Amino acid sequence: MDGWGFALAVLLVEITPGPNMAWLVSLTLAEGRRAGLMATAGIAIGLALNAALSGIGLSALLVKVPVVGAWIGIGAGLMMLWLAWRGWRDAGGAMEAAQGRTLLQLTGAGIVLNLLNAKAAVFFLTVVPRFLSGPDAPFREIIALGAISVGVATLVHLGLVLGAARLRRIVTRPDRVRPVRRVLALGMVAVGGWFFYTALR
Repeated sequence: MDGWGFALAVLLVEITPGPNMAWLVSLTLAEGRRAGLMATAGIAIGLALNAALSGIGLSALLVKVPVVGAWIGIGAGLMMLWLAWRGWRDAGGAMEAAQGRTLLQLTGAGIVLNLLNAKAAVFFLTVVPRFLSGPDAPFREIIALGAISVGVATLVHLGLVLGAARLRRIVTRPDRVRPVRRVLALGMVAVGGWFFYTALR
């Protein structure tokens, strides 16, 4: 098992702009570090579940029956549009109140979005075999690679959240709250559009 090589491959994928990155930065700028950290925890759980499903072979269905992956992607896009609508609707309210209402919901959203991320499942399903010791590698190697994938992704996501939290101090003056939150809601719409595009192409 080539754990270091796999970690590098995951890192290269994670630093490429994608839906998790866009969502975490937008969310942290809009609602603060705590909200970003809760979402990061949800993403980590979702990625771990995604990796586990891939490990037992269920994600092979996404490769054999592409329409399943398309519907999953549409579901993820719809959920992101719902999150964007909530952000737009709450744009005029106090950030702290919005944060308090949604912390557990954000963790759940992170879990669901990454369970619905068919591309992540296909990545794990197609890339992991290249780093195993052989076609008959023990299941513990798959689990170890899954843990590496989640660990590397979580470190990248934490870096994004902490960086966005610092930037938030600049953009959260009272006179900027409404326009900033609405711009970020539009960013979430773009992430939803990304899910629709990848599902339907």
